[in-house]
Amino acid sequence: MRMLFTFVGGSGHFRPLVPLAEAVAAAGHVVAFAASPARRAEIEAAGFAAFPVGPESGPPERRPLLVPDREREDHDLREGFVRRMAARNVPEYLELFGRWRPDVVVCEEVDFGGVLAAEKLGLPYANVQVIASGSFIRPEVVGEALGELRAAHGLPADPDLVMRHRHLLLSPFPPSLRDPAFPLPDNAFPIRPPVGATARSDKPTVYFTLGTVFNSESGDLFARVLDGLEDLPVDVIATVGHHVDPAEFGVRRPGVRIERYVPQDEILPRCDLVISHGGSGSVVGTLAHGLPMVLVPLGADQPHNADQCVRLGVAGKLDPVTATPEDVRAVVHEVLTNPDHRRAAERVRAEILGLPEPARAVPLLERLAGPRDHPLSAPDMA
Repeated sequence: MRMLFTFVGGSGHFRPLVPLAEAVAAAGHVVAFAASPARRAEIEAAGFAAFPVGPESGPPERRPLLVPDREREDHDLREGFVRRMAARNVPEYLELFGRWRPDVVVCEEVDFGGVLAAEKLGLPYANVQVIASGSFIRPEVVGEALGELRAAHGLPADPDLVMRHRHLLLSPFPPSLRDPAFPLPDNAFPIRPPVGATARSDKPTVYFTLGTVFNSESGDLFARVLDGLEDLPVDVIATVGHHVDPAEFGVRRPGVRIERYVPQDEILPRCDLVISHGGSGSVVGTLAHGLPMVLVPLGADQPHNADQCVRLGVAGKLDPVTATPEDVRAVVHEVLTNPDHRRAAERVRAEILGLPEPARAVPLLERLAGPRDHPLSAPDMA
């Protein structure tokens, strides 16, 4: 069986797909990815063939910190991911699907173009969620734009966005983290995200990250948070991203380490608290280690995720624009010293440990494929 995984965006849209793709490959199937050319090196480093879809893109620009605005983020989702990226990518997907002939297409939930192309060609497809809260993508936000794109490609109207889970929906998130107002559909199958071991040190350790996209749109937030951690009796590991120079933040006290990038899985096992922007990957990775959080949501799905983390009692929250170093110090101290936050995070970790492993989803994908009319072979990268 040939299975083609597709995603748009950056690492946060790729990483949730990797455990499932590895399980599919381990079952003996041919796996490839289709994504922006900028993601090719990351895909190949993970051991998969990569097809470029969409234009080349350069490094992210440094931008000032904006006041969080959910209406602006809804606009960017609709105009950026539907009217720009999906509209541009559908023709490329149609050509690629026709040439490579996958048996099943697996699209992450914001890759509307991959879903539309699969539907137009009558290919079975599965959707994989990459947004933890479940409340960011809503019919009232993207329905009209998707309706226009569907009509342009001769597809019937879909006002309820059934296309997002028509055949199979896989969710690598603990169900309790999802907004109760947006329940999973009946054909959703939860799968376990990666869960690492824990090895706490004697001195409390705080990990601080603003992800791989919003780190370049954060203004002076890195400096304010680091200043807030300066007088706390904690070690600090901060990652600022490939395009931000750690030297910008000056000489810090012993115990504060600032790096461009360190894999999250190397840091989390020895941490006691995570400060982040509230991206879905950061949130679920933190909870998979049973750690509480302090969240400073900047945009996209982050405010939605932060709402759910506060509801569950696993996180404190700060305003990224108005938070002072004193605010940071106070909230970090409260979350570290109040055991209720750690207990709540450990309850979510236990929930994650009880979810099915990704390999359990492979038979569901095989069932979608049905009979094959062509033999298995290695991906044709021509």
